Amino acid sequence: MVADAVRTVAGDRAEVTGLINSGVDPHLYKATRRDIQRIMDADAMFYSGLLLEGKMTDTLIRAASSGKPVFAVTELVDETTLLEPEGFNGHYDPHLWMDPRAWGGTVAVVRDRLIGFDPDGESNFRANAKAYEKAIMELDAYGESVLATVPERGRVLVTAHDAFNYFGRRYGFEVVGIQGISTESEAGVRDIERLVDLLVERNIGAVFIESTVSSRNIGALIAGAKARGHDVKIGGELFSDAMGESGTYEGTYIGMLDHNITTVVRALGGTAPETGMHGKLKAQKPNAQKQGSG
Repeated sequence: MVADAVRTVAGDRAEVTGLINSGVDPHLYKATRRDIQRIMDADAMFYSGLLLEGKMTDTLIRAASSGKPVFAVTELVDETTLLEPEGFNGHYDPHLWMDPRAWGGTVAVVRDRLIGFDPDGESNFRANAKAYEKAIMELDAYGESVLATVPERGRVLVTAHDAFNYFGRRYGFEVVGIQGISTESEAGVRDIERLVDLLVERNIGAVFIESTVSSRNIGALIAGAKARGHDVKIGGELFSDAMGESGTYEGTYIGMLDHNITTVVRALGGTAPETGMHGKLKAQKPNAQKQGSG
């Protein structure tokens, strides 16, 4: 998401390399030797901040201490707009991009940092940033419109981990994650049982897997609900901590959120076009449970 913002605002005035690509969990990612070399060779580095990068924090600190320009795109976000979950030791939920309005504020940081680094490109950066902000606000308006078609009783989003709280706050959905905000946390038997109770009692018919998190726990939820006579389907795969494949529409920030919004709406009984806001989404394939560890 950060690379997409920098790439879009910079245009042809910079070569932008994203270190953490599609399908990769930033909470658990460790910098490789090649990553460290790329950071040292770069003129500047942008990252999300709010402790999202987890295990890469030490690498970022070393880069900054060596004199490398290192910028957190969330550095100027108003703290009153951030969520501070209970038991999160005074830290904020880092998944800000799930609320397009909130994430849109990072564009100005990217713009201004690029202007400071390359003053000759100011007019380009300002024009690109303005167009990008407009596109993000259009996405937000689409989300607000189609998510409102989901019946109120069904506005419960059950996912693999707590990455969607900003999404829920913005669009009026109750969000329930099996794991915590970081995928380093593990769900226990009691967590699964508690969520099975929720699915049955609230008659929730769909849960969602994530592109960067194992679906093992989601499978346990579905099995637990079935054992109690309640059928739950996988509503689709959502992008949480990473976007889609590079070079695809879903591999952009706009496409990522368009996919998530459209998938949630259609799975929970609302109305949205299958191919999304501008007809650019790939048609959904039949759901299959994602394997592996998260």
